[in-house]
Amino acid sequence: MRTRIHGGPAEYDAGGGFRTWYIDLTNTTDATCGNIHPVVVLVDGKRALRPEQPRLEFYDGERPRPVDFERTEQDENIGVLGSPESAAKGAEADEAPFPGFTVAPGATLSVKVRLAVTSDAVANDVVAHAAVVQRQGDDGDDGDWVGQSNDYRFRILGEGEREGDETGDVGGKDGAGSTGGRDSADASGRVPDGIPFAEELARTGLHSTRGILAATAGALLLLGAGLGALLAARRRR
Repeated sequence: MRTRIHGGPAEYDAGGGFRTWYIDLTNTTDATCGNIHPVVVLVDGKRALRPEQPRLEFYDGERPRPVDFERTEQDENIGVLGSPESAAKGAEADEAPFPGFTVAPGATLSVKVRLAVTSDAVANDVVAHAAVVQRQGDDGDDGDWVGQSNDYRFRILGEGEREGDETGDVGGKDGAGSTGGRDSADASGRVPDGIPFAEELARTGLHSTRGILAATAGALLLLGAGLGALLAARRRR
């Protein structure tokens, strides 16, 4: 699943409104891929960003759905598009659980997301990545790592900092934030050393349903333990 983040602004005002960007999912196989869940990872330079400060939502058709973040021992913030925790919140609001995205053979699905940052966030530089996992099996207790994205770099503007461009998406020149529109992903969609835990995921290969990926991304998405398995895998490492 070739994956690319694009269209996002280079700056976010702490306490400002939502800004929009996109995660493109390209199915490079000759079969339909279903049960696809991007996993957004935010790594900030000061390691000061708390999981309740980024407010991320993704669109399921015309309806935005919230994404819950959890902090790892390495002070990264990880949120799953369609996690069990978010599904539980949706159930309270009488919303149907999100089954994951489906991408037709050779097609590209552009997932619209929007991000805001709460007013108590400190001025900071942030790098966002998207890993992509696919649920396996009817019982939903397993998963495959099927892709990862380029870097999307942006800055959180604190009090006293001036926003560079209030009229549009500064980083939207076919690219991602302050990278100036140049994707760091190669043709396969891989980014060397891009995602902080990519080394753990890569050890399983793209088609393994066991090992580290099953203990991290699969359990992360589809079991009640949520992010616990991912955190446990990092502690073992």
